[in-house]
Amino acid sequence: MTKPTRSQQQHCADLAQFISASPSSYHAAAEIRRRLNLSGFVYQNESEGLSGKPGQYFAIRDGAVIAWIIPESETPRGFRIVGSHNDSPALKLKPSGSHVTADGYGLIDVEIYGGMLLNSWLDREIGFAGRLIDHSGKEHLVETGPIARIPQLAIHLDREVTSEGLTLDKQRHMQPIWTHVEDEAPCIFEFLASRADIDTDAIAGHDIVSYPTEAPATFGASGEFFAASRQDNLSSVHASLVAFEKIAQTGLTGPDIAVFAAFDHEEVGSSTRSGAAGPFLENLLRRIALSIGDSEDTYYQMLAESSCISADAAHWVHPNYSERHDPRNHPVPGGGPILKLNANQRYATDGAGSALWNRACEKAGVPHQEFVSHNSVPCGSTIGPFIATRTGITTVDVGIGLLSMHSARELSHVADHTYLSTVLETYWEDA
Repeated sequence: MTKPTRSQQQHCADLAQFISASPSSYHAAAEIRRRLNLSGFVYQNESEGLSGKPGQYFAIRDGAVIAWIIPESETPRGFRIVGSHNDSPALKLKPSGSHVTADGYGLIDVEIYGGMLLNSWLDREIGFAGRLIDHSGKEHLVETGPIARIPQLAIHLDREVTSEGLTLDKQRHMQPIWTHVEDEAPCIFEFLASRADIDTDAIAGHDIVSYPTEAPATFGASGEFFAASRQDNLSSVHASLVAFEKIAQTGLTGPDIAVFAAFDHEEVGSSTRSGAAGPFLENLLRRIALSIGDSEDTYYQMLAESSCISADAAHWVHPNYSERHDPRNHPVPGGGPILKLNANQRYATDGAGSALWNRACEKAGVPHQEFVSHNSVPCGSTIGPFIATRTGITTVDVGIGLLSMHSARELSHVADHTYLSTVLETYWEDA
């Protein structure tokens, strides 16, 4: 039982602030932009030409951000990419907005975004956040704070729950209560518009999702555990952002262009214009290469010299369900970031990627672990296979371990966040 160091606690406190500032992918992108601006990064508009001069740059597409550092020391050889994603499972607001039941309950109309653990959203105060688009196309970020709750049915009315388990229907049982009225109910869009300081009639489009409003917290016998929503995958976004800020401050000395990528829509398959299966990264890499070189072949030469770390949350062995894990591979809390392997390439890791990752961990002096699935329990997937497929770049899948992944409140170890950030910094600095 080792108490986290002061620097690990400070890193986790910064992560808590980052999570609280990022209730939606659009807020996460805005928070990343704010921090990149503070570090001297220059915004690049995709509709204009990109600078090929040494420096620090970033571009934003909806809820996704890609930033890059072109070193001054020499002509860049390739790209070193760390990819993650800003989105998390949630309830997404439907166009109908809200309605009132025959008994006067005001319910918010939602659909399921991603693979939520539905029961984890019961009996907790939730808010809604995201973006409103007005008729001119301008984006307005909005965040409500705690306004709604999904109440579970009392045991007196559902005696079978203790013997047969809880069964939740996504349509009937997951509509949040947000008011009770005797006559006319307020409209959720009126509420959102007032929070964004615009007229309700100005709303032409919206992307609004739910978020748990309980603040992140550390706990445990030595304060070693960290509990918060959206750690899948803001834990990776934050770890890579902190590492990127550090190399921006000290100056990139390696031979490759360092690339930070935080995509949207991983939880629903990544096949969007701002997702990892879309063209955002590929287009920017091509444009960066062409801004440096004088031919299309420069781009392909650089891809051949490039690598990517796909950083997404991983699994510890669960103490109450150890039979669901590989019998001889048990990642544990505080054991460092986890290399994710799958024979069917649900993760992109191969032998070359494993070697790259292990070298970086050893050079950084960071403990590290491996995860493979129980053969009878299929694993999830990540952005890694999409990046490898679109670009042909050697890609390795890694992440910190969690319990309660896809819950409204996930669990990690304080030390692992710093470990991941440290090894990513080392990777970018030519491990």
